[in-house]
Amino acid sequence: MKFLGRETERKRLHKTMDMPGFSAILIYGRRRVGKSELIKQCLRESATQSIYYECKQTAELSNVASLAELISEAFHFPPLSFDSMESCLEYLFDHAAEKRLIVVLDEYPYLRDCIPGLDSIIQTLIDKYRDTSKLKLILCGSFVDVMKSLLMKENPLYGRVDLTIDLKPMDYLESSLFYPDFSPEDKVRLFSVFGGIPYYTRLIDSGMTVRENITELIASSGSRLENEVIMFLKSEISKITNANEVFETLSKGYSRFNDILSQSHVSSSPTLADVLDRLIRMEIVEKQAPINDENNRRKAGYVITDQLSRFYYRYIFRYASQLSIMNQEAFWGRYIADNFESQFVPQAFETICRQYLIRQNRQGLLDEVFDKIGRYWYDDPVNKKNGEFDVVTLDPKGYIFYEVKFRKETITESMIKEEINQVENTQLHPYKYGFFSRSGYNLTKKHENVVLITLEEMFE
Repeated sequence: MKFLGRETERKRLHKTMDMPGFSAILIYGRRRVGKSELIKQCLRESATQSIYYECKQTAELSNVASLAELISEAFHFPPLSFDSMESCLEYLFDHAAEKRLIVVLDEYPYLRDCIPGLDSIIQTLIDKYRDTSKLKLILCGSFVDVMKSLLMKENPLYGRVDLTIDLKPMDYLESSLFYPDFSPEDKVRLFSVFGGIPYYTRLIDSGMTVRENITELIASSGSRLENEVIMFLKSEISKITNANEVFETLSKGYSRFNDILSQSHVSSSPTLADVLDRLIRMEIVEKQAPINDENNRRKAGYVITDQLSRFYYRYIFRYASQLSIMNQEAFWGRYIADNFESQFVPQAFETICRQYLIRQNRQGLLDEVFDKIGRYWYDDPVNKKNGEFDVVTLDPKGYIFYEVKFRKETITESMIKEEINQVENTQLHPYKYGFFSRSGYNLTKKHENVVLITLEEMFE
């Protein structure tokens, strides 16, 4: 399969791999995000000799024997033998004195667990050979907490890493490269379920409809991804029950801490805080505060950022018993279809619109580069109400408020006037308004302070 996306990360990785002398590279990110494939692709594109080793959850000598076998194969040597991982790694550092060599230790936390003090061992080797070795050492891992700890001041490897890549899920546009034959509308629907995880998006079949893909991959008994979310959580969290409670509550639309506590069966505030903190560190839940009141804890909320988890807990986890006894079509029609189109996909479209604006902002394609993007909380004491605008940017000129519409109707003149009046009635004064429309616009004149964005141009 053709390698898609990750252009920025590939350039950064190649730049460091091509530098003279020694370099240490740290790559981490959540499970299934594509770390190993990124590394393997860069190794294929590089002319430098490489050794790629996937660490095992076994004893030290078992890992040593496996790595020694790869070394023998790479250098066409008779079988080599080492008495420790330290001696094996030192051999590689020393061997790279004359010629550049790339060594990858994938799933490094497994190796670290079975060899006490491995970070210190590698630190000693780096300090000893930094000025003489041309080795490029890549440490990769899915346990984000463990990998991040390698960068902390108290860790022996602190200050010795030359490149760090925190690999995030792809955005909506990169993800759409995996299913180019679908319409822009259907690309939004697919992203709303499978998000930016390459392992999921590469499973999408262009010969099937959106519903058929979703049903075959996750919304049917025995489907390929039916247990994917639970397995991922169990690999990172010991008490899965509390995580299930939090996810199910978030999937129902509750976002404030106190609401999550009251609507779930999590036993206490400290327990809930611990669970949320863990899910945030796993990068599948995010704490969001309005950009106009970022330090107000009362207005902050929690959202599921992993799209597959959001879909799973909204439809599959909640109705697991029904899924096991119903056929696919009946289950989709009764428990998914209506809510999916009216609520689930439009919410994901808001995320896509924010990603579009961030992409435009990074590329310098906006009239004004913005400093912040997010939600905007307002209080209206005159009309005795409050609320949020979901997509808002802040630049040196002020705020731009965006209205996001994922519906069949085109946006008309009267709709634009109504939205602008709604903002003005709250006594807010953005200097410009923006509209995202799934179905385009039906306007009689052009507004100078209004930006109109179509679904088609978002996927250009």
